[in-house]
Amino acid sequence: MPKKNRIAYYFHPDVGHFDYGKCHPMKPERLAALHSLVTNYGLHEHMTCIESPRASAVDITRFHSPEYVQFLEHITPETADQHRDLTRRFNMDDDSPVFPGMFSFCSLYTGGTIAAAERLNHQLCDIAINWSGGLHHAKKDAASGFCYVNDIVIGIMELLKRHERVLYIDIDVHHGDGVQEAFSKSDRVMTMSFHRYGDLFFPLTGSMYDVGRGDGRFYSVNVPLKPGISDETYHSLFKPIVKKAVETFDPKAIVMQCGADSLLGDLLGNFSLTIDGHAECIRYVKNFGIPMLVLGGGGYTPKNVSRCWAFETAVLVEKDQEIPNIIPEDIDYDLKPASTLSIADENPTEYLSAIRSFVLSNLHMIRSPPSMQMTPIVDDYYDHEDMQNDDEPDEPKESRPPV
Repeated sequence: MPKKNRIAYYFHPDVGHFDYGKCHPMKPERLAALHSLVTNYGLHEHMTCIESPRASAVDITRFHSPEYVQFLEHITPETADQHRDLTRRFNMDDDSPVFPGMFSFCSLYTGGTIAAAERLNHQLCDIAINWSGGLHHAKKDAASGFCYVNDIVIGIMELLKRHERVLYIDIDVHHGDGVQEAFSKSDRVMTMSFHRYGDLFFPLTGSMYDVGRGDGRFYSVNVPLKPGISDETYHSLFKPIVKKAVETFDPKAIVMQCGADSLLGDLLGNFSLTIDGHAECIRYVKNFGIPMLVLGGGGYTPKNVSRCWAFETAVLVEKDQEIPNIIPEDIDYDLKPASTLSIADENPTEYLSAIRSFVLSNLHMIRSPPSMQMTPIVDDYYDHEDMQNDDEPDEPKESRPPV
């Protein structure tokens, strides 16, 4: 019998209490609803549950510029009008507004990602989950697309301390532009994004011809898709492309951004993926048996987001066949409700075949995994002594939900 994966789950009870603004589509409250589902289904009993630490400004400057981080740390809604030159410079607008507690929110979701990556580095788990992370649009010195701190980039930088190569896979409906931009010249990180492209769809990047630069040529993999793509069609690209990337790149760790705005019925997305179809992508990647960091991302129909990530948590702990579709104590709320929505699939067979052929041929160009020059390992940011279980290293003691 194969060994059961050790799962670490990061969550902080405050992360769902922030508010971008009444009419803003990003709703952190979805994270509180998700955690409620995880605990009501008893999924926390199959994971080591850890309260996310807060990332400091120093942690965040591992990627972002000091000037930008200082601005994030000190700006408030009350002082924003006094600093309009800086809000414009750092791209604070209606999409990425200054809201109460903004830096605290960034600190919580980024701290969870860093700590999860460090736990993987110390081989204290096989899969680490931080659903509050995955904000993939933020740039080195600017906010973008509801994202202020790019926790993914910082998490990957942490993993690179002990893993030769990291594969990043993004299934958000929007292109993972901030992560690709950060590693576009690196052959130690392969960024792979499956996203809507064209018709001025945000962020207007992610052409399949964008393959990276310099040493990173062919290490940026973009799969541009059109509206209405279904589970079956999506998997016909996702599975062979991911399989080929694993074969040629030989990643030692995988980071997966699981944006739920690629689900049918999302407020801002227009794909036709079901929760089962979205989760099948995670199941497929998980089955490679490579250390894996799982993050959230977009998703703007909050109930669908919480349902999706709760079910995917069940997939990761291998309890998805056991949990009922009726949510505990809420008989009117199914985990995977039937949908009457329908979006025409605008992805013709010829178009999909051309993308698959182009991407796979580029992956063939990676003839062997890149080597790396070993350098001294930088000290960790967080104290991991309390993580270590000397008596039973494969069975973590903590198995309760964070409080």
